[in-house]
Amino acid sequence: MNLGLSVKLKADFERLSARSQAVARWMIDHPADVALLTTREQARRAGVSPATMTRLAQRFGFKGYDDVRKLYADAMRGRPESFRGRAQELVSRRADEGDAALVQDIFASLVPHLQALSSPGAVKRLTAAADLIAKAKRVFCLGLRSTFSVVYIFHYVRSLFGAASVLVDGAGDTGIDVLRTIGRGDVLLAVTVRPYTQHTLKAVCYAKEKGARIVAVTDSELSPLAPFADEILIVDTETPSFFHSMTPAFAAIECLAALIAARRGRETLKALVQSEEQLSAFGTYILPSKKSRAKT
Repeated sequence: MNLGLSVKLKADFERLSARSQAVARWMIDHPADVALLTTREQARRAGVSPATMTRLAQRFGFKGYDDVRKLYADAMRGRPESFRGRAQELVSRRADEGDAALVQDIFASLVPHLQALSSPGAVKRLTAAADLIAKAKRVFCLGLRSTFSVVYIFHYVRSLFGAASVLVDGAGDTGIDVLRTIGRGDVLLAVTVRPYTQHTLKAVCYAKEKGARIVAVTDSELSPLAPFADEILIVDTETPSFFHSMTPAFAAIECLAALIAARRGRETLKALVQSEEQLSAFGTYILPSKKSRAKT
């Protein structure tokens, strides 16, 4: 990551205090972490207080350390787009820092992504999306490649509490055919993140033309889905790994399903009784025997 600030840190290193040197050394050695980790977590790893991070940032002309993190995050967005290019970075980093550092950084990078989903703005969007879906006649669930598992869990949970749900999936490239009947009163839940899938965008355009409403789960306000979305949920996907993380998308979808189930009230409770009866009839789950329950 070629940043002018790194050059300045190295040039002024000997003139810094011992604590500021610890911060500078951390920033030079862990540029990806500067972009991805919280200030508090970075301070902990550098062995200083968050205030020390702020003072160093101000020494170099920034209002605070968050501005430094933004600088590094912007630079990180210039990382190679190809999986291979990012994998080369990952291999090099493992050689330099080892497995433990990668494990810690990957999980630490998810913390701010998940925290962002509980911000006031994100809560407002989740609520609006839940309202729109709860009123829908049917919900079509579309996610391709890495995002398929995200929409599948939404479809599966939704079917448990009795809401009309259609999974856009099928053998022989026929999955998209279920959109023939989509129209007014329906909602298409579409999920895609960089690199965006063309068929998802085509499906969204088709559904929009048919009068359906669109709830998009994607990673940017500039996503190709954004102009067509009636409601949009933004999920961050960036981690030190070569492959984008779907963990925030799972979290958003699970929360969305819970909000919708709560809105259905009695309908949810009634449907879950029927679901549990059917699952029990087929012995779907391994449950404790009555004797073992009695002993406890």
